[in-house]
Amino acid sequence: MKVLLVNGSPHKEGCTYTALCEVGDALNGCGVDADLFWIGNRPLSGCIACHRCSQQNCCVIQDTVNEFLDIAGDYDGFVFGSPVHWGGATGAITSFLDRAFYADLNGNGNRFYLKPAAAVLSARRAGTTASWDQLNKYFGLMQMPIITSRYWNMVHGTVPEEVRLDLEGMQTMRVLGRNMAFFLRCKEVALAHGLELPIQEPFQFTNFIR
Repeated sequence: MKVLLVNGSPHKEGCTYTALCEVGDALNGCGVDADLFWIGNRPLSGCIACHRCSQQNCCVIQDTVNEFLDIAGDYDGFVFGSPVHWGGATGAITSFLDRAFYADLNGNGNRFYLKPAAAVLSARRAGTTASWDQLNKYFGLMQMPIITSRYWNMVHGTVPEEVRLDLEGMQTMRVLGRNMAFFLRCKEVALAHGLELPIQEPFQFTNFIR
């Protein structure tokens, strides 16, 4: 059983990384493997709505989005981390998730179906709850159970050393990791005892134009 920790910060080993590592250590302590995936700091295009993903089950743009999609099916859960930029999640993680999740959804990939997910946010001061709400919307649409902690999943600091001094934030990360591990164990037991996944209906796509 393993969880992928996705670092959406332009800094490979900065504040977001520090928070994700705390989650990963808690997962490891519960017998769940945790791997880190960095989306990088090169420009990431947003979705260009070409719909090629419906044919090839990956994005037409070749970058770390497809590197992520290549391995995502091997994981049982996900934690996506982002710093706060201008009161919201970064443009990079937003473009990354737009394309990764749409490629899977449009291509009927089922890489994420009923796999638990969580968002972790890092900020100097404010914008964390708005960014947390923003990222949780992706998981809701993808039918991914959202894992929470005893507080909103956030840490504060401008450098990793300051994040480590955010004792409540670090505790929140550990609780999140343990809660994720517990949910994964519950799912494992349920499936082992014959509980089947829900029936999936064909998607009914409508709009409000009559």
